[in-house]
Amino acid sequence: MRPTPMIHGATMIRLLFILGLLAAPALADAPLVVLDRTQLPFDVGPGNPANSPSRPGNAPHAAWNSSGNTANSSSAWENRPSNPANEKRLIFTAQGDVLGYYARNAGGVLNLFDVNGRRVAYRPARGTQSLFTTAGTWCGTVDNLRDGSFVLAVIPECVREFRR
Repeated sequence: MRPTPMIHGATMIRLLFILGLLAAPALADAPLVVLDRTQLPFDVGPGNPANSPSRPGNAPHAAWNSSGNTANSSSAWENRPSNPANEKRLIFTAQGDVLGYYARNAGGVLNLFDVNGRRVAYRPARGTQSLFTTAGTWCGTVDNLRDGSFVLAVIPECVREFRR
């Protein structure tokens, strides 16, 4: 697989906007872009207390975020790669590579899975737009667009988690 190029500053914002326009809400696929965390505004970066992995609501052991919660398991029908609904919730790169899919649990947590159904990351239901790995490391952010779709902007380490 090709390495995913890094995007900086204003170029990243323009690309997020363009990719957001390309993401068809009917299909609800989610484009993924790689970001440089040093170029993020404070409000969406890991330095903001609301986005901190140590915030109780963001922690991987919080009830709705926990890998131990069956609602986050790839064995739950809603999260299985074989669930036809997940074919319409693909996570893809600018190069068109499919990295996985996403599914929300009943508590509102956004779970990201690789193509084999392994849970890679999550966004807590409330209080942040940040993504965290299942180990609780800050991974990126979710940019919600006006049409109801969204773009996943993640650091290179998080992209590698999809490709393990």
